[in-house]
Amino acid sequence: MIIFSNQSWHELWGPICLAVTVFMAYLYYKKIIVSNYYKVSEEQVKYFFVAACLFYIVKGSPLTVIADQYLFSAHIFELAIVFFAILPLLILSMPTELLRKYFWDYRLRNIIKIFAHPWIAAIIFNGALTIYLVPTFFNQIQQSVILSFISQVVLVLTAIIMWWTIIVPVPGVTRFSYFARVAFVFLNAILLLPIGFFLLLTMNQAYYPVYEAAAYQIFPSLSAIYDQQLGGGILKSIQLLSYGTALFYLISRWAKEEEEREDENIRVVQGIVIQLPEKK
Repeated sequence: MIIFSNQSWHELWGPICLAVTVFMAYLYYKKIIVSNYYKVSEEQVKYFFVAACLFYIVKGSPLTVIADQYLFSAHIFELAIVFFAILPLLILSMPTELLRKYFWDYRLRNIIKIFAHPWIAAIIFNGALTIYLVPTFFNQIQQSVILSFISQVVLVLTAIIMWWTIIVPVPGVTRFSYFARVAFVFLNAILLLPIGFFLLLTMNQAYYPVYEAAAYQIFPSLSAIYDQQLGGGILKSIQLLSYGTALFYLISRWAKEEEEREDENIRVVQGIVIQLPEKK
């Protein structure tokens, strides 16, 4: 494509990103899958490798060039995949023993206790992402490589804490009920509505000048305003799909635990079903 004529092959295909992805996959296989210390299911292994592939696609493929230089909507897609797909998959792929060893039984315990409260985590992550996407801040951040890197690191860390409180990969870190965690998912969806609607309802002005002239180079019919609206649609679509999956995950586990609890309280004596009182 003409738009890629000024980019070298290593800018388009990210060999360093590929090397990092392969190295992390090797470590996961060597230190976790075949390890005698940790136990992971087939599903967890699939989660990790799906996350690894998605990471390379959004950070090592030509999509990265498009997201950085041409389309605001591509940048939003990149962020949404990282925050709402890669990070929860990575958390789900890690064995409980490993997370307990390096996060819960270490110095990070007190920090996690403070920030892993659902309401605090929700406000911090959604607030940080909203501020990042406010045009005044976004345009300033994009002018500095250092600011861009720092802001994305902060967003990733806050997203990890947010997902930690939903998934609860280490029992004992948070003691919130499934009902509270389901409510927390809805809260997260609501808190990101303002910036989502702002992007979707943009009609008269392009607020992100760094992408204003470049959008036409990818799709001649795609104006900067339509690019912003597309970005808002992508953000909300991926977010809602991710949270919908999280709700299904939580409700399924909730129902399974309730069923197991009921089975524990049922005894059959000489063909008679006896319901025992619940243990308190």
